[in-house]
Amino acid sequence: MNDQNQEKELQTGENAPKSTDGAKTTSGWKRLLAKKWVFPATYMAAAAIILTLMWVYTDSGVKNLSETETGSDKTQTVTDATNKPDALAVQGTAETMQWPVKDQDEAEMVLHYFDSNASSEVRQAAMIEYGDTLTPHVGVDFAREDDKPFDVVAAMSGKVTRVETDPVVGQLLEITHSDGTVTIYQSLADVKVAKDVQVKKGDVIATAGRNELEKDLGTHVHFEIRQNGAPVNPESLIGKK
Repeated sequence: MNDQNQEKELQTGENAPKSTDGAKTTSGWKRLLAKKWVFPATYMAAAAIILTLMWVYTDSGVKNLSETETGSDKTQTVTDATNKPDALAVQGTAETMQWPVKDQDEAEMVLHYFDSNASSEVRQAAMIEYGDTLTPHVGVDFAREDDKPFDVVAAMSGKVTRVETDPVVGQLLEITHSDGTVTIYQSLADVKVAKDVQVKKGDVIATAGRNELEKDLGTHVHFEIRQNGAPVNPESLIGKK
């Protein structure tokens, strides 16, 4: 009899246990979602999280970029200094300029630079006559008393930027120095250096010769200094840094 009753209970499910937890949970979510403030609050929270992540990512990128740029600048500075030895030389002890003769006791200045502020007599003596034309002398000339050749030297360290022969001024040579100053040597013979060669102060670059423009001076060297393309009186610079 008891077995029959149990079988009926199993079939009808009258005495089977029933769980209400799932129903309660579903009802709770529905009530929560039904409230008006739920969706706006959820949206604001999500937006805040996204903005925070974007800020962290951007800040990290800026820091990395700054470090990279700083390192690049330092590397460029070192590279520039390495590739430009002249720039390093300028930072060291400045080099003074000397006269273009190896032995000043051997050759003397025989023609001075035309100084517009000098006396009329001095200015007249510094004029060059060629043909029917008088022109101011924009350099200084050196010669020996016995008219013999002598060594011509670089007045200052630099790069040879011009070597050629001119029918009027003879063989000429130009040296460009680290500060942009150019020294010019004319009336040369036996030039010993070529274009683009680096020379040091005092290096022998040629010997004194002759030219057509100043043929009355015999064997001599004509020496000029130019800054920004304009001639400068050598006597105002020799021995100065």
